[in-house]
Amino acid sequence: MTKTTVVHLLRHGEVHNPEGVLYGRLPGYHLSENGRLMAETVAKAVGGRDIVVLRSSPMERAQETAAPLAAVLAAEVVLDERLIEAANVFEGLRVAGGNGVFRDVRAYRHFVNPFRPSWGEPYGDVVLRMKAAIDDAREAARGHEALLVSHQLPIWIIRLAAERRRLWHDPRRRQCSLASLTSFTFEGDRLASIGYSEPAGGLLRGNPVPGA
Repeated sequence: MTKTTVVHLLRHGEVHNPEGVLYGRLPGYHLSENGRLMAETVAKAVGGRDIVVLRSSPMERAQETAAPLAAVLAAEVVLDERLIEAANVFEGLRVAGGNGVFRDVRAYRHFVNPFRPSWGEPYGDVVLRMKAAIDDAREAARGHEALLVSHQLPIWIIRLAAERRRLWHDPRRRQCSLASLTSFTFEGDRLASIGYSEPAGGLLRGNPVPGA
């Protein structure tokens, strides 16, 4: 009999980032007060689900998002390096506001190939590591559900790949808001459907740094 397994990809909550820096994989960026509330809201929303596997990117903001889930689900958070944010040459630079990196002509050399992309980790590499993380979680939670806390770009890229869409895209058009859930439902090992929800949608505000 074919077993149904669901793997949820949760984007972390809002980060305290008043300078509008693209923080990427840099350490020291934590959830804001609103971000902690987002994490708690998601935990309450999924608390009654059959989630038996809980894994997280090693970044602080992801672990802090996972913490209330661990408490509600009485589950251990296992760190998975494959869920980490995509590498980006603009880490640490300001991308928001009038003096952002996109107005600096010295940065243009990094924009030569948007299909790869030339400014960061190749999309194909992101797909491979995210697929491996999802496959492992599916196997560990077979017949139940798993929840993986990750970041916007990795979640969106693996969704595009799963839906057989092109990987290069406009970051402003990603359907992957803060603290959103992108849910992969499998029948056995076959991907049956992909769903999307925003349990903490009422707490969204402003325009967060793209890709953060």
